[in-house]
Amino acid sequence: MKKTVCAILLAAGSSSRMGCDADGKPVNKLLAEICGSNPIERCVKAFSGHVDEMVITVSVNTREAAERASALTDVPVTITYGGAMRQDSVLNGIRATSCDIVAIHDCARCLVSDAVIEEAIASAFEYGSGVAAIKARDTLRRADTGETVDRSGLLVMQTPQCFDRIKLLDAYELLDSEATDDAAVWQKAYGAPRFTGGSIANQKLTEPGDIEFFTSIAAKENCFMRIGMGEDTHRLTEGRKLIIGGVDIPYRMGLLGHSDADVLVHAIIDAMLGAAALGDIGRHFPDSDPKYKGISSMILLERAAELVECSGYRVVNIDATITAQEPKLAPYIDEMRKRIADAIPRIGIKEVSVKATTPEHTGPEGNLECITARAVACISAL
Repeated sequence: MKKTVCAILLAAGSSSRMGCDADGKPVNKLLAEICGSNPIERCVKAFSGHVDEMVITVSVNTREAAERASALTDVPVTITYGGAMRQDSVLNGIRATSCDIVAIHDCARCLVSDAVIEEAIASAFEYGSGVAAIKARDTLRRADTGETVDRSGLLVMQTPQCFDRIKLLDAYELLDSEATDDAAVWQKAYGAPRFTGGSIANQKLTEPGDIEFFTSIAAKENCFMRIGMGEDTHRLTEGRKLIIGGVDIPYRMGLLGHSDADVLVHAIIDAMLGAAALGDIGRHFPDSDPKYKGISSMILLERAAELVECSGYRVVNIDATITAQEPKLAPYIDEMRKRIADAIPRIGIKEVSVKATTPEHTGPEGNLECITARAVACISAL
């Protein structure tokens, strides 16, 4: 029978070295935004393809963020409170799973790579332990004497630290002193663990200046972008409201459709879904389904944004153009931009461009038969 793996993600720390913000409130590093995602979200996504379940140990301050992060994976997630010390949180996490292998990871190491995770887990499968580590690179001196320490043979510990769950649980329950990490607990009970490859990028977010550094690294990792295009046309008809970009626009005609027929929002939804290769609006919100009769397209936009995020992407920006002879749309553009931005996580009005053009009395739009919208959406990995 195949062994199962549980990632135990530690998110209960106090962030004591992060200091306070401009208002004097303590900064929690696990809630910091790094290229659109906080460290808990990034770790959930990182481990999602490598484990059978996850346990996130939290504090009162991080529980809500952990609950949101758990929606980013199809892997079952258990959320439990941590303890006064790291080792207490780990023990709570171990007790919350029955998997064969546990992969214990500090969420502050939110730039962990697939390769580091895979190697540590594989070692635990084969040898019962696998601890990510890198060789000491810098010159080391003792603070009290200034004496240089020979760094040959020295390793800098990282996470994940992966172990046979039953054996590690036994080691923790026998522990009678404080331990700085899981490798130390294992070594006290069974001898040195197996060490596997770490990464220079797999550092721990610790101090305020680290956020900018981590963001610069994550930005390079997220430079891979995807583009989607969307287009929609609805007929103009009497007896309907004209709703474009979520804004109710006074006019003698409205757009015909199963929902509120918001042509702009429909084009944006198609662009977002297309960028993530998720099909089109009709696939997810078919006009044959009675529950979408008369529905606000802003609700559909929110749901489409959730689909994009569940696929591992975030919307970076939107650019859209409306083609309409009448009415004049310029007075409503900024309100459209605001409402669209409010419906899509992680973007603001500056990331939403909406333009309006007239067809100079040509074509079906120029003859007041319809209104057309075209949109482009740019997305990147979470």
